[in-house]
Amino acid sequence: MITAFPIERTPGVAPGRSSGSAFGNLVWAVATSDDKSLDLRGQASASFAKLERVLEHFKTDKRYLLSAHVQLSNLDDKKDFDLEWKNWVGNSPDHWPQRACVGATLSPGTLVEISVVAAKLV
Repeated sequence: MITAFPIERTPGVAPGRSSGSAFGNLVWAVATSDDKSLDLRGQASASFAKLERVLEHFKTDKRYLLSAHVQLSNLDDKKDFDLEWKNWVGNSPDHWPQRACVGATLSPGTLVEISVVAAKLV
């Protein structure tokens, strides 16, 4: 008999979307800032806070990130984003995920969107 892991989800901000889901020992989360009037660094900080809430919901945190995919509306802002990223992810290489950062067309006013995969604490 095959026993399936249940899929857990946390609501998103729009119909048909989830801010996070978990399956087995893995958690997926995505975040953008709700306040589109913020500059890139402000939106990054707000997105990190949202990611932390979603990860906490699934009983894990940023120390267990496996990968991160960052989309910037203007890739020229990568240096500014990197400053915020380094502050958020911390100084321990043991906690640094694999990360990709790309330029993308995002919804109006959105300067950064971040998706992560983390190990779930069991």
